[in-house]
Amino acid sequence: MNKELLFEEIITQVVEMEEEKVVELCEKSLEMSIPAYETITCALIPGMNEVGRLYEEEEYFLPEVLMCSDAFNSGLEIVKPFIDKSSLGKAIKVVIGVIEGDTHDIGKNLVRIMMEASGFEVYDLGRDVKLESFIAKAEEVNADIICMSTLMTTTMEGMKTVIDRLKERNIRGKYKIMIGGGPISQRYADMIGADLYTKDANEAVRKAKELVGVAI
Repeated sequence: MNKELLFEEIITQVVEMEEEKVVELCEKSLEMSIPAYETITCALIPGMNEVGRLYEEEEYFLPEVLMCSDAFNSGLEIVKPFIDKSSLGKAIKVVIGVIEGDTHDIGKNLVRIMMEASGFEVYDLGRDVKLESFIAKAEEVNADIICMSTLMTTTMEGMKTVIDRLKERNIRGKYKIMIGGGPISQRYADMIGADLYTKDANEAVRKAKELVGVAI
């Protein structure tokens, strides 16, 4: 099996949720002395990109995406220790969480999975996150993006509060603000001064890269 065929097979097995096969193929890539970074960028990530497309077109749903993510992550764990650090660019740092008062985190988890699969450095604060925690974590890790979600109209105002607090401290310009969730719209994003609204996880990854000027 040559490199191109191996990469095609890894992509296929990620999409088909075959975790053990992905692990075997990633081990094979190391045996063939293929650079780990190349296996990640040319096989594992394209596999998850295809999963994202299937999700976007409603051919896959959350359970399938999670199983594909397990396959992806297992393959990643095989090759990650062999990455030549000099081959990596600057990772996009994202602080993500569900706004205080809301415990619905399926959508947020999906965004995190897709971002991690695309090479983002994600700091997941979880659900029902205190508003101040978004700012504190972003400051701590020198984040590029603060990403907030909610499925409840009663907690939407928290997103505006975070943005207002950033302005009060004269640090609004340090961060790009992404928001999403069931009741959120582009109109609301514009109203509160967020940089980006996305309707789903795959779009979130694409637009986040555009937001910070990273080639897709």
